[in-house]
Amino acid sequence: MNNNINNNLGDERVYHNPIQRGFFPDPSIVRVGEDYYMVNSTFQYFPAIAISHSRDLVHWQVIGHAITNNDDLDLSNIPDSHGIWAPDISYHDGKFYIFATLRLNGDGSRDNNVLRRQLMMVSENPEGPYSRPVSLEVDDIDPSHFIDDDGTHYMIIAAGAKIVKLSDDCTKVLSEPISAWEGTGERCSEGPHIMKKDGYYYAIVAEGGTGYGHGVNVGRSKNLLGPYENCPYNPVMRQTDPQASIQRAGHGKLVQTQKGDWWMVYLCGRPNQGNYTTVGRETALDPVSWTEDGWFIVNEGKGPSTVQTVPDLEEYLFERSTLDGFDEEKLGLEWEFVRNPDNSAWSLAERKGHMRLWTRDGQLFERRAKNTLLRREQELSYTASTKLEFEPSKDGEQAGLTCYYSTATYVRWSLCYEGGRKLQLVINRNQGEEVIQTIDHVQLGAIYLKVVVEKLTRSFYYSYDGENWTLGGVLENCIYLCDEGVPNDPKRHTGTLVGIYANNGGCGSRIPADFDWFKYED
Repeated sequence: MNNNINNNLGDERVYHNPIQRGFFPDPSIVRVGEDYYMVNSTFQYFPAIAISHSRDLVHWQVIGHAITNNDDLDLSNIPDSHGIWAPDISYHDGKFYIFATLRLNGDGSRDNNVLRRQLMMVSENPEGPYSRPVSLEVDDIDPSHFIDDDGTHYMIIAAGAKIVKLSDDCTKVLSEPISAWEGTGERCSEGPHIMKKDGYYYAIVAEGGTGYGHGVNVGRSKNLLGPYENCPYNPVMRQTDPQASIQRAGHGKLVQTQKGDWWMVYLCGRPNQGNYTTVGRETALDPVSWTEDGWFIVNEGKGPSTVQTVPDLEEYLFERSTLDGFDEEKLGLEWEFVRNPDNSAWSLAERKGHMRLWTRDGQLFERRAKNTLLRREQELSYTASTKLEFEPSKDGEQAGLTCYYSTATYVRWSLCYEGGRKLQLVINRNQGEEVIQTIDHVQLGAIYLKVVVEKLTRSFYYSYDGENWTLGGVLENCIYLCDEGVPNDPKRHTGTLVGIYANNGGCGSRIPADFDWFKYED
């Protein structure tokens, strides 16, 4: 079910939050004319930095990625939930600018001392292609782009809102970071943006940490470098009802429509039978109003909405595809690889109408695994299925479906060879792989694989004809497939994705796994 389709309440048209469902965290937005563009974090996934387009602020479609070439971004050894953090998109003089943090592996040692650097790329087209990323050596997080009235470019960066002067082309850092506003004193003051309105500079930050208790706070000043006064209405966004269906609301950015109305996009999460946001952090939208004393509040100070009146913009719908037949020359924009793909080990051309994945070294629990191909889970309940042709003959060879959160936590439903042709249902709960179910004596030829997700329960099926399905195994209480479900895993910021994979299980072989199609229905 696509909960963004407008419904009617009386004479009002309404929408349902979130507006970008599934793993779309840390939103940043810009309007150009009557078009709206948004970017979101992609962490270890590639291509990097999803770019979405809308004309009504409610319905969105991914139109490209800011980084699409392996040579421009090496994620091959990046830990889970590192990589690309909190991008920002802006527009100035006919060019789109995207800034983002690249979270590296730095541990403070002499040969590994870079923890974070900032990336900047530019394009005349919102969907790209973008220029090769330029590194800005500032060791903080969450950069955004602000251009003052005199045309000076600045990078705004955490903690709080720090100001870094940039060259006119934004490729060079011209000053040390200057702290303009430290925030309100709440923990984890991050995700800063600065905007100017009616003579005031407004500093907008996310505070409280990106979990439950997240929020948005604001300060303002007549001078860019401060001092800033705290908004008396802070937090302007926070969920205070622990039972509400929208939680973790924060990290927001404002946008003004062509009709003069103001809105905020912000990240949020939908709990799944407890405080488990399995689909990850998502993007929500709520209206902004300005007070007589020159401050703004979001959704009348009531926190995040689940149902909201649509913006005063003409509805603009995109076709939503549920079936990828792998018939196009290029891979659909909904797909993400885990880290950089090995482009010599996948093909849409070698067998027309199929996604061919070649087995190679590197299993799902290893960073060196390549060509794990995923799309976002977008609802708490859905069905995904595929048709696979694969002829394993050596122990370890495997291909199939995976519900994937990280190298430490995933489920795989695999056609494999382990002393014979078998199906295996395997889980990893940050404790190594555990075989839950084995189906022996699997027939030769094509096999259909399916997962049916009902909140925290995942049921796995197989079929030889695509019509008559046999239950292969059921997994209940899959809390390990979310940010919160594995407390001893230090960074978990993404969400669960679902898709296809193939590898050789360590036996060294290279054989093809041909996926005819992949269907996702919610």
